Amino acid sequence: MIYFLLFLSSLGLTYMIKNYAIKKSLLAEVNERSSHSVPTPHGGGIALAITWFVGLVYLYMYEMINQDIFYALLVGVVISVVSFFDDIFDLSAKFRILVQVFVACLGLYFLGGLNSVLFIENQIVTNLFAILLVIWFINLYNFLDGIDGYAGSEAIFLGVAGFILFQSNLFLVLIASVAGFLVWNWHKAKIFMGDVGSTLLGYNIAIFTIYYSNQEPTNLWIWIMLFGLFWFDATLTLFRRYKNKEKLSQAHKKHAYQRLTQSGWSHSKVVIYSIIVNIVLFCLVFFISNIILAFLISLIVLYFVVKFIDRKKIFI
Repeated sequence: MIYFLLFLSSLGLTYMIKNYAIKKSLLAEVNERSSHSVPTPHGGGIALAITWFVGLVYLYMYEMINQDIFYALLVGVVISVVSFFDDIFDLSAKFRILVQVFVACLGLYFLGGLNSVLFIENQIVTNLFAILLVIWFINLYNFLDGIDGYAGSEAIFLGVAGFILFQSNLFLVLIASVAGFLVWNWHKAKIFMGDVGSTLLGYNIAIFTIYYSNQEPTNLWIWIMLFGLFWFDATLTLFRRYKNKEKLSQAHKKHAYQRLTQSGWSHSKVVIYSIIVNIVLFCLVFFISNIILAFLISLIVLYFVVKFIDRKKIFI
């Protein structure tokens, strides 16, 4: 019942924020990076964030979540608040990075660090890797929040996959919080998530990855596989732009999902096919017991997905 109430809360809050943004002309204007053609309200991630943190507190009050991951996820309040002001005032990149380093370190503190990576147990190495992972996940989720329903559907998928694999009510809170927003964000979007939502989701996925990796080292690769559609696109695009000697801080529309929409695919078609790819990745995790084999196959799948997109719209 509580999860249905959280869904209704997210749904209602998003609706109210949408109407307020329209009334106050708080609209995301069309620019060179936009995949939308008309100014649209943003800030829907506020509703998502409020519902998420209320759900977290509920789980903690009824002892349905471990204290370490509760406090680590609660640190997400910082990234949400800073991202809220960034949506309004366009904060400097240096300040945003400093905040991301801070929340990464604080989140790791509550989790007790990252125990191991690829049989490496040196805590300096593993925690440095974990800090970079948190920062990268925060930013890449923000990069991939560019078309209607894409970032929200990815979070729903990860919530469903996480619940099936780890049976934690934490993922039901995630699903409910995002689903209410997604109703208003599906093509054509009535409101966008904004940085306040996308950076929080990226942070949450990083914390899930580290927390479950500490329980079982192979879980690190499970989460990397489940999140493969996003990190593979973001990382490969960054590498390609670096090879092209482009200014990496400059806005662009070269991510795989953006090039698909430029090729003529609708936002809904891109999202539906991304869900199909995610289901394939989940099946690899679920049915192949050898995690290394599953990971290698997932890389092959993602490679051919990108090659298919390259044929639809070449990377220039």
